[in-house]
Amino acid sequence: MLWGIVLPLALTSCKKQQVTETVSNKNHSGTVVKTHADSLMSAALTDEDDKRISVLTDSLSALGELSPIKTNFYKGYVYRLHNDFVHATEYFSRIMEEKNPSAADFKIYLKAGVLLTDFYIDKYENDAALRTAMQLLEKMKTAKGNMYFEKKTLYSNIGICQLRLKREKEAEESFRKASEYTKKLISADDVDHIDLYNGVITYIQIVTAYFDEDKSVESEPWVNLEDSVFQLFKARPEALPSDVDIFKSDILYNRMMIAIHKGDKEQADRYFKEYKTTDYSKKDVGLINSAEYLRLAGRYAEAADNLTCLDAFMHRKNMEIDLEVIDGFLLPKLYTNYMAGRKDSALRVSMQIYDAFGTALTRQKEDETAKLASIYDTEGKERRIAEQQVEISHQRVIGLTMVIIFLTVAFIVYTLIRRRAAARLAEVKTAQERIESELRIARDIQMSMVPSVFPEREGLDMYGSMTPAKEVGGDLYGYLMLGDKLYFAVGDVSGKGVPASLFMAQATRLFLTLAKQGMMPAEICTRMNDALSGDDNESGMFVTFWLGLLDLTTGHLDFCNAGHNPPILGTPADLPEGEGAGGDFLQMESNAPIGLWPDLEYVGESFETIKGRPLFIYTDGLNEAENPQLVRFGDSHLLDILRHTVFVSARQIIELLESEVETHRAGAKPNDDLTMMCLYVS
Repeated sequence: MLWGIVLPLALTSCKKQQVTETVSNKNHSGTVVKTHADSLMSAALTDEDDKRISVLTDSLSALGELSPIKTNFYKGYVYRLHNDFVHATEYFSRIMEEKNPSAADFKIYLKAGVLLTDFYIDKYENDAALRTAMQLLEKMKTAKGNMYFEKKTLYSNIGICQLRLKREKEAEESFRKASEYTKKLISADDVDHIDLYNGVITYIQIVTAYFDEDKSVESEPWVNLEDSVFQLFKARPEALPSDVDIFKSDILYNRMMIAIHKGDKEQADRYFKEYKTTDYSKKDVGLINSAEYLRLAGRYAEAADNLTCLDAFMHRKNMEIDLEVIDGFLLPKLYTNYMAGRKDSALRVSMQIYDAFGTALTRQKEDETAKLASIYDTEGKERRIAEQQVEISHQRVIGLTMVIIFLTVAFIVYTLIRRRAAARLAEVKTAQERIESELRIARDIQMSMVPSVFPEREGLDMYGSMTPAKEVGGDLYGYLMLGDKLYFAVGDVSGKGVPASLFMAQATRLFLTLAKQGMMPAEICTRMNDALSGDDNESGMFVTFWLGLLDLTTGHLDFCNAGHNPPILGTPADLPEGEGAGGDFLQMESNAPIGLWPDLEYVGESFETIKGRPLFIYTDGLNEAENPQLVRFGDSHLLDILRHTVFVSARQIIELLESEVETHRAGAKPNDDLTMMCLYVS
């Protein structure tokens, strides 16, 4: 709320009329003769002289020099200068009743409609804003001229309404159209710094809409576009240094808020430090804005210091304390001071809210009544819509009242039980630290159960790695050397975490114990299944297991696959250089995973020799690794990488695939444990 109220006012209050007038003159084409009356009114508008505008409007209208559309526009514009949006809306709404404005009036008709959508946006009257914007866009279909400024503003306002109504995809499409017309506006041959200024404003409005809906992270692409147009604006010699400073601070503020919501505190702090170098950040508006970042960063004392200027700021702006001011300014100040431990300041703000709340509630009801009466006077057929809008506003008031009551009660209750809660928090923190310490120890124990050193034997190149998805995992790998015989295995226990790690320890122990007895792979799997299945396995866990027995002299391979992913056997080394370490998946007998059913007899297989052919074994944490869009790494992608990689060493293959998986994940957390083993006999 704070961002949505303060920054647009700071950026647009002093320039909006000038910008609108300048761009409109450039973008409207057609044969329109500017009369002496138009010149007089244009000069008065440029000076924003409300008295002169009123006198000229009455005089020229009485002489028949002004059309009804222009008369209503200038009267409404005077009310706009006085921030009387209720009466300004009344006059601009009369203009919108005109079904066929003349060419001479179309520019004013369009300007009134755009301002009217702005009013509706500010008052959260989304239906009225959408209806008016669509009416204007329909009129522009048959009008002459490109009207880029008006189109980008209308599509931006439409997108804001759609975003508020939770129609995110439609809002994104409207913002895309607004961006297209912005790009056309700033790429015209006669583009000037005012066009670029308006381009930056468009993206500021889009970003602010996302921030207002607590979707700051989704606004990042629009912040990038804002920055790109800002760079063009900054390069223009006519650009005022004050505007450059405000735009720069806005972009930095957006980036630091996006970073803090992403959890990247270091990046957010870097942006914040750069933000503090701007002149804008040192003004009261900039200090109030940055207080929100400091609050999210847990820097409550600094945030509270920033908000000490709030009362003076509100007094200087003649801000009456209404419900929106309470919600957007005073409640955050109350929370920040309380969290900073400044109980006296928090209490003063609480009393300020208490004193102002009754008056604010009464004023809200009076504003609604006045608005409703105005609509009745000028638009009798809109009675039902007006009643619905007032009812919605009442509901917002009731909701805000309940929030304030809840926060007040919560403030009192929290103060009473603070010591007890602090003691409990300390206990929870101690318990959490103990659990984390135990998990670290468990991880160290588990990692010590898998080899970190591999046999150094001439003619054998072997390497493996295991990366648990959590503190501890359920994958395993191991090997045992018995003379010229090498037993090696890779397994994947169902599930993750502590239960899987315990089952993994059992499977690893059994594998090594049975391998020491010189058994064949199929017999080892049969014995392991007997030990791990049946009544003793109450949790129903199981392990997929691939076990090999390699004769290092001949290269002969005996193996048994217990429901595991098929390994990849590379092409012979005597193929021409560049053929790669690829090959294909090893075709195998299908056996059940170990631990599911007792009394199974596992079937083993053999391969005459794998000399000169890399063998790659892995768990499904590799081929089923997912990116943020839930797209898997995939078997075909894995095979393609190996087929186009020249084998240098077993470690090279493992580290290459670790890097490829990390790239594929693109920041997504691992969805499963990842274990890989590669060996090569020359």
